[in-house]
Amino acid sequence: MKVMDESAHQTSTAHNQATHEGHHAHGDHEMVHRGQGGVSWATAAKATLHCLTGCAIGEILGMVIGTALGWGNVPTMVLAITLAFLFGYSFTLFAVRRAGLDFKTAIKVALAADTVSIAVMELVDNAIIALTPGAMDAHLSDGLFWSALLGGFGIAFLITTPVNKWMIGRGKGHAVVHAYH
Repeated sequence: MKVMDESAHQTSTAHNQATHEGHHAHGDHEMVHRGQGGVSWATAAKATLHCLTGCAIGEILGMVIGTALGWGNVPTMVLAITLAFLFGYSFTLFAVRRAGLDFKTAIKVALAADTVSIAVMELVDNAIIALTPGAMDAHLSDGLFWSALLGGFGIAFLITTPVNKWMIGRGKGHAVVHAYH
């Protein structure tokens, strides 16, 4: 009887270890299985930083292009937000394509993974810029332009991280991407 109990325990332990390794094959050991509690703040911050990187590249590029072309505030912001979404999605799209997904499926995964995160980030960041006195009229060479933009990114990161933590904990947002790493 004791031999059977020990054998069953070894089988169960091996299954649990294989399941654990399968869920963490991409090296993100802080990801917690759905139904077993929350997600670590480090995991949420990592997902948010991933989104922020794409958003920042797109938004800065859009602001620079719009300003260099002498566009007004509204068309420049529209370009910056559009490019923020484009670059934000692109980072995820390239990662899941590298993992072997076809283009159509990769687009679906990128949209599911990043839409809410990018939307919250862009809403917060652009609200900070719009509400900072003089920032909308500042030029690329003005410290006010860069402090409002970078400060907006910092505040957007702080607000978006809990959103991503909540979503990942429910198997949504960046949790969708983890299946393909």
